[in-house]
Parts: sequence; C-alpha cells; structure tokens
Amino acid sequence: MNDAGFHGVFPYLVSPISPAGEVLEAELRRLVDHLIASGVHGLTPLGSTGEFAYLDAAQRRRIVEVVVDQARGRVPVVAGVAATTTAEAVRQAREVAAIGADGVLAILEAYFPLPEAGVVSYFTAVADATDLPVVLYTNPQFQRSDLSLGALDTLSRHPRIGYVKDASTNTGRLLSILNRTEGRLRVFAASAHIPAAVMLIGGVGWMAGPACAIPRESVRLYELCRAGRWEDALALQRVLWRLNELFAQYSLAACIKGALQQQGFAVGDPLPPQAPLSDEGRRAVAAALAALPAV
Repeated sequence: MNDAGFHGVFPYLVSPISPAGEVLEAELRRLVDHLIASGVHGLTPLGSTGEFAYLDAAQRRRIVEVVVDQARGRVPVVAGVAATTTAEAVRQAREVAAIGADGVLAILEAYFPLPEAGVVSYFTAVADATDLPVVLYTNPQFQRSDLSLGALDTLSRHPRIGYVKDASTNTGRLLSILNRTEGRLRVFAASAHIPAAVMLIGGVGWMAGPACAIPRESVRLYELCRAGRWEDALALQRVLWRLNELFAQYSLAACIKGALQQQGFAVGDPLPPQAPLSDEGRRAVAAALAALPAV
C-alpha cells in the first residue's frame, strides 16, 4: 500500500494476552473488526499501549500476524518495531514486512544514552531493511535517547522515512518539526497532545491508545478537523480530552484495557509487573465513557 494513505486515526492496539502468556487471538480479531467498522484509517499493533516492552518475540510476531490477517487489506497496518540493538530492529522490520504489514513504526529502546549519530544510524538501518514506509516514534518520557530536531532533519531525507509520531508534551516541538523538515516529515500526534490542535498546525492525524477505546468519536473529531469545522471540533475535543487525561494518570495499557473490558472486550489485564486498572480508575474511565456524545 502506498504510504500516501497514512493519515487519520490509527489506534494503538492493546495486546490481549492470557495469564498463561498466549495471545487471545479471537478477541484481537474481534477488536480489529470493531475498529475498522468504526471507521479508523489504520491500525498500529505493538505501540506503547500494546505493551511491546513486555512481550517476547513470539508474542510480538503472532500479534502482527493476527492483525494483518484480520485486517485483510481494509486499512493499512503499521507495526511497531522496537529493540535495543540495530541488528534486532532490522530483524523485526524484515519479519513484519514478510508477514504483510504496510508500514513500520520504528522505536528505539535505549538503555544507555546514545550520541545523535547512533540514533540516526539505528533508524536509518530500520528504513534500509525493507521497502516499507517508516514512521519514526519519539517518546522522551520513556526513551533515554530522543530524536533531536537535527536527527529528524537528517532522517527526513531518507526516501522511506516520511512520518514522525511525537509523544512529547510539547506541541510547539511539532510545529518546529514541520518547519525544520519543510514537508518531508508528516506529523502524527500522540495522546499527550490535543489532536485538534495538532491538526490545526498541519498534522495528518494521530496514533494513540485512546482511539482504541473511542474509535468512532476519534474518527468524528478527525473529520471535523479536516472539514475546517473548528468550533464543532473543539467542542468534541473538550469532551474526549477526559480520556486523554486518564491515559496520562493511569498505566497506558491498564487504562485502555480497562475501558475495553467495560465495553465487552475480554482483552485481559496488563502483563505483570504492571498492575491492572484500580477500582478508582475503573470508575473514572466508566464516567468518561458515559459522558461521550453520540456520534
């Protein structure tokens, strides 16, 4: 699929895993169908909400296999690739390409801080590994080595690196990225940003966990932004922002898995040592879901 199709709402999928460590394939397939029926523009397994850091290689592979198989080309699947070594990241990129993913979400798991040249070489190797379009993922809350503006400028000149998903809390940084890369990198927002604000400054959509729990509402917000109906978009954004607040307050996977459980999806709890959503959190999520407008 041509990377020009990468725009709109790409939910970060949860990873349904049983207590025995098995992928809950039937529930994952049901979730994929539900999200596509809700109008999402793509699917992103193995993002932060997908608990990629807590899954083994077999679990990661199976999740991508199930999502690609169930999507059946109806929407693009951009699969997360995350490693501490360049060799492992390259292996994963080739694996998801062989499975049939439409793109790569490239994540750097750095234990030791890296110089900028090391960061650039890692992402360049991932982009060189396949013919798939690459979305760079930067999340300074969790990464020891972030993508600087200089690194993003360099990487934006790679023919297959056309997107960045920025999970910082600095919306001004997104505008700086757009200005610095002069249209070579298109920006996806994260749950840390106000999606409508990112669309206003030139973003192409968002890749985020909350969209997995509120897909129809997220798609409606995107459509309002694309239509330039900013007053209506901001009115909807104010209501939806509550789930983003809870996403920041509670564990990422716990919050979205808890919300999905309340909607009838038996996706299980986060993998230990992560804790499931607390009773207080469940009440807060239930209240946020109950307050959603009909769309």
